Amino acid sequence: MQQEATIWGHPKGLFVLFFTELWERFSFYGMRAILVLYLTQQTTVDNPGLGWTSKEALALYGWYGMMVYFMGIFGGVAADKWLGQKKSVFIGGIFVILGQFSIAIEGLAYFYTGLVLLVIGVGLLKPNISTMVGGLYKKGDSRRDAGFTIFYIGINIGALVAPIIVGTVAEKIGWHLGFSIAGFGMIIGQLVYIGFRKHLAGVGELLKHSKTDAHLANQPLTKIEKDRIIVLLISFLIVIVFWAAYEQAGGLMNLYARDNVNRFIFGWEIPTSYFQSLHALYVVLIGGPMAWLWLKWSKMGKESSAIFKMAVGMIVMSISFLVLMGAVYEASVSALGKSSMHWLLFAYFLHVVAELSISPISLSFITKLAPAKYASLMMGAYFAIVGLGNKAAGMIGGVAQDAGEMTVFGIIAAACLIVGLLLFVLVKKLKAISHGAEDNIETPQVLVEPE
Repeated sequence: MQQEATIWGHPKGLFVLFFTELWERFSFYGMRAILVLYLTQQTTVDNPGLGWTSKEALALYGWYGMMVYFMGIFGGVAADKWLGQKKSVFIGGIFVILGQFSIAIEGLAYFYTGLVLLVIGVGLLKPNISTMVGGLYKKGDSRRDAGFTIFYIGINIGALVAPIIVGTVAEKIGWHLGFSIAGFGMIIGQLVYIGFRKHLAGVGELLKHSKTDAHLANQPLTKIEKDRIIVLLISFLIVIVFWAAYEQAGGLMNLYARDNVNRFIFGWEIPTSYFQSLHALYVVLIGGPMAWLWLKWSKMGKESSAIFKMAVGMIVMSISFLVLMGAVYEASVSALGKSSMHWLLFAYFLHVVAELSISPISLSFITKLAPAKYASLMMGAYFAIVGLGNKAAGMIGGVAQDAGEMTVFGIIAAACLIVGLLLFVLVKKLKAISHGAEDNIETPQVLVEPE
């Protein structure tokens, strides 16, 4: 594959995928910011919602979060066998657009149809665009982790502005208009993807399978490949716990911010949906510095494997829920019965420190460890695991309606702490059975255009 010109030392294709995913995340996080609020909004007000209970809304939020990622397995298989990653991303984007505009139409039938279309669309797009980022770099390229972090920062720009734009329109003007704005954002993403596809030549194409290739594909996995898959499966367990904690932001923490946080500043009440921008804002602000710090840490000869970074992330996530417990305590003793915003601001900041130590690192890790013939499938499996974490988040949020936030936040903090400590203990063993997957050894990749 002919070497491409670079921007900031990275392939130009990275920035095409950067902007495409930016707008897909605009769509997704616009939905994330308002879905639970729309479902629980009373039907008798000027801007009516569906009038569901918090338990019902959190249950649907969990199912939607699970399925939107679980379909990543289907998206991975479709890419590996029939479409290739590049076509899968394009077709997935079309489904997302149709889904957003379907939800924008009044009526439960359109609402549920839109959710199904979104699930299919994200399932095709999300895992394959991430795999394409990995395909921009040769195996062993030391820029790969940094490339995924740049990609991660880019998509969070979309996640930053979506709750503000979509949330303001939805809460102040109309929910359905808010849903449609998310659809227009995805249209922009598709135009970027099509208009600059020349920078993705040779990346994400359907692999050409000769008779020899077909024979090799049926060969059993080698001992090294099996060991690496074991490491991936262990990392998937970490991901479930992490996302079950992290996705409280769009569910339980969203409702907590609405009902139990003093959101007034200089006499103006901040819309609840705005808090959904905090994660993305922090990613944009500290993503670059964190990538630099990890690189500097590595150059100093310190432990910097993916598993070690995940362990650090889980400890930090545990601390973030201790902070939230502080918020609940303050609300319990406050005359207003509400906590200050600074608790949420700090908790979300710690969430992002944890996120940047786990999520983009996990994406990069999969592209290093997964056998080439199962690359898209393993990425799809990763997003399915993220989906299970989302479902767990919804279930945990529902439990909080009876057990109380203090109990639930404490359990999450304890679970994250235990996982983090176990990982610290297992770092050396897991590195050994990774068989040097993170070492800088280059192996050429050959991709061809589909017929």
